[in-house]
Amino acid sequence: MLEGPTFLVSRDLPSACEQESKWTYNALCVTSLSKRKTSKPSEGNFVISPSEPNNSNTKKQDANNHSDSTSLINQIGLDLTINCLLLSSRSDYGSIASLNRKFRTLIRNGELYKLRRKMGIIEHWIYFSCNLFKWEAFDPIRHRWMRLPAMDCNECFMCSDKESLAVGTELLVFGKEIDNHVVYKYSILTNSWSPGIKTTTPRCLFASASLNEIAIVAGGCSPSGKILNSAELYNSEIGTWVSLNSMNKRRKMCSGVFMDKKFYVIGGVDENFNELTCGEVYDLQTGVWTVIPGMFPVGVGKDAPAMSKAPPLVAVVRDELYAGFYEEQEVRRYDKRRNVWVRVAGLPEKASSMNGWGLAFRACGDELIVIGGPRAAYGGMVELNSWRPDESPPEWNLLARKHSSGFVYNCAVMGC
Repeated sequence: MLEGPTFLVSRDLPSACEQESKWTYNALCVTSLSKRKTSKPSEGNFVISPSEPNNSNTKKQDANNHSDSTSLINQIGLDLTINCLLLSSRSDYGSIASLNRKFRTLIRNGELYKLRRKMGIIEHWIYFSCNLFKWEAFDPIRHRWMRLPAMDCNECFMCSDKESLAVGTELLVFGKEIDNHVVYKYSILTNSWSPGIKTTTPRCLFASASLNEIAIVAGGCSPSGKILNSAELYNSEIGTWVSLNSMNKRRKMCSGVFMDKKFYVIGGVDENFNELTCGEVYDLQTGVWTVIPGMFPVGVGKDAPAMSKAPPLVAVVRDELYAGFYEEQEVRRYDKRRNVWVRVAGLPEKASSMNGWGLAFRACGDELIVIGGPRAAYGGMVELNSWRPDESPPEWNLLARKHSSGFVYNCAVMGC
């Protein structure tokens, strides 16, 4: 956590809370610095070095903290200390965690993120891979790039079909190593990769989406090539997969989203390699799947074989569903009441793809994000563009660009 990617306060955060964040964080810093300056080196409650404390410092720390074992900053108390951390930017968590063991434990045990979620404080970070062996993170507020640690996996996994999913404080990457399907998990708490919990049913090319600490995967293809209609729910806080009722249709190469607290599966191909125009919605309260006829048109890329097309490029902003139609270079909004798609904007001019592959279309807070390379023969560039659907006229904002392969293999947005 101390040296890895961190997150910044979302633009969704109310201005009053944002101002309070500055005040409380300043109080935290002033108190910390005051204690550092007024205490003798052998009596300080804070570790000045950002590195791990040595044994002698640790003993002195523990000896001086015993008088108030419940408070992180004695002067303001435990509750206000935690409020300071909740309202502070997570980009500062690494520095704060280096102050002493209590701060480090509080930040790395995940409890702060649970409290932030209850308060509605959400920060978004974009993860994507333009290289089979590397993942990067991008902060859309401060426009900062950061590289994740390398995954300890073999080349077979790198070359297999992979899906990615961000849920809670985890980034999950699903793939295959020779004969076995595997999951790799990146945690923002430890800034490291580790083996993740496998799905009950091995699958690839499935639909997936997350909502807070839970995620659902549905459909896809089994190791033997069978098209699936099964679904599973993952809880990142307890690390378990639970089987759900099966969908009405078997489908792979489909997409998933959460909208109005329900899980939708859109598009895909059935066991006869026919493109599916129907969608399905899963009600978490009743556990029932309902088919939505004609939810997604097949017209996009109609001259290309069904198996060569990417899953639908869809994203949800403020419970409104949007799709990127790469052939027409359009963004359309789904009219739930009429079950039709309405054009609302064009895609960024330089966003290119191969039948939809290599282009990322995601929601990031109140904005739509498009990540991909420009339409140019030379290539070697990736661009990140954003647009708030409530803005008129629609205009894409270039967030950043950098030299890269320009082809996005996987992409996920973590909000926590």
